[in-house]
Amino acid sequence: MEMMVDIAVDFEDYFPSMVQRMGAEGFIMELCDGFRLLMDVERGLITFESLKKNSVVLGLSDMRDDEIACMLSEGDLDGDGALSQLEFCILMFRLSPGLMDDNGSNQLVGEYDVI
Repeated sequence: MEMMVDIAVDFEDYFPSMVQRMGAEGFIMELCDGFRLLMDVERGLITFESLKKNSVVLGLSDMRDDEIACMLSEGDLDGDGALSQLEFCILMFRLSPGLMDDNGSNQLVGEYDVI
């Protein structure tokens, strides 16, 4: 009988150090590059199919379909089943507690007006 063991993976938030090193504009450009890497080129969105296909790039080739769907639904603000570039960036900021100050506001807002 095969025994399943849950292994806790520690998440280390590298975004704050990336912002320090690259600056706000460089960091936003890096997020946009990440979006383009994962998106469906024809639709200009990250779809279930494009995320599944490109999950290998993320080192997540063993992701189940329900996990991919959950990732999409977490960031899908308009309910279309896909992530726009804005939704992707918002999701990345929400997943990075280190980018938020003690008041819960984003540290990049003052530096970069796009967010």
